[in-house]
Amino acid sequence: MDSLSHALHAIQGYIYPNEVELHWSVLIVLYPYVTGLVAGAFILASLERVFNVRELKPTYRLALLAALAFLLTATLPLLAHLGHPERAFSILFTPSLHSAMAVFGFVYAWYLMVVLLLEIWLDYRKFIVEKALSTGGPKGLLYRLMTLGVFDVSEKALLFDDRFGKFITIIGIPSAFLLHGYVGFIFGSVKANPWWSTVMMPVIFLFSAVVSGIAMVAIIYMASCAVRRVPVDMPCMDALTKYLFYVLILDFSLESLDVIHRIYEAEESFAIISTMVAGRLFVTLVVVQFILGTIVPLLLLGFLQLVRVGERARRIIYVADSVLILLGVFAMRWNVVIGGQLFSKSFKGLTTYKPELAGSEGILAAAAIFVLPFLILAFLAYLLPPWTHGGDEARHSAPAPAPGGAG
Repeated sequence: MDSLSHALHAIQGYIYPNEVELHWSVLIVLYPYVTGLVAGAFILASLERVFNVRELKPTYRLALLAALAFLLTATLPLLAHLGHPERAFSILFTPSLHSAMAVFGFVYAWYLMVVLLLEIWLDYRKFIVEKALSTGGPKGLLYRLMTLGVFDVSEKALLFDDRFGKFITIIGIPSAFLLHGYVGFIFGSVKANPWWSTVMMPVIFLFSAVVSGIAMVAIIYMASCAVRRVPVDMPCMDALTKYLFYVLILDFSLESLDVIHRIYEAEESFAIISTMVAGRLFVTLVVVQFILGTIVPLLLLGFLQLVRVGERARRIIYVADSVLILLGVFAMRWNVVIGGQLFSKSFKGLTTYKPELAGSEGILAAAAIFVLPFLILAFLAYLLPPWTHGGDEARHSAPAPAPGGAG
């Protein structure tokens, strides 16, 4: 009997019955991915508003609207996974400070209602008032509702809007860190799972979130320029990808440090983790996350820092890098969420996960949720255009001529 048991243990994929069941599907992979895009987009907007990186001005409002669009849909994967989404209100009505998820409910509400919505309202207030006074029909009524009854656009009022908006942005930076850092905290605090249990997990999640958010805004900005048939602001894209390069270096360094620490420590779980990396997760972890999603973009962006190439070639490289980075960060979320559930609690074997195509937690459901924020962003851009006719952007919260690109 013992020999049979040892023989079964040697077969990769064998696992003790009922020892592992994957409770978290692709929807839970999508959840930290979307919240990461929110945090990254807001941090990019903060570079212009707080740190006065003027080259990023064309992407400032676009990044804010993108952050809002993704934040509005960030909880949908959780609600779809929950089965009874009405139970989500329990964390607000009967909160427990001992629950990280309950605390997140308040962080989410704070970030949505106070930080993002208030900053966008202050930044667009003059534009909203002008549209409320000059537009009729349902759209004009919507603009009048958005004024919240405040029609003062005097120089003093706009100066207050600008200063208060900057203060909100400063508050929003640690709020963005907290919003996504907590996701890594949830995984990192699971002591029973050695793949997740590391103090580096919140930091790794945070920096990869910033990387993905910047890459997503870069793609959206260049796509919007193509749709509007206006030239891409290359000084803006050069500056944006420069910061993307710097943050990607930090993200890669942190992930490498975590890997080196695991190899050096080599606890009792190291054997099963090594088997998992060499087998089940080799493509998603080694090929997609590290090589395609990190090494290749680092080499290409580093090359552009040293060698000057034409605008067309730079645009192609920027798009390719951004797509690869987004793919790599998604693979990282997949490797953490799904990979952490693939091995048994006894470290004796591996199981598999095959996502279903249809169903409430299938690939189609996840794809629909991921497409939704882009549709919301398109509506927000129609209602509150983040650009002018010249393809640039002017902050309406400071005294300036009325915007010309309302459509």
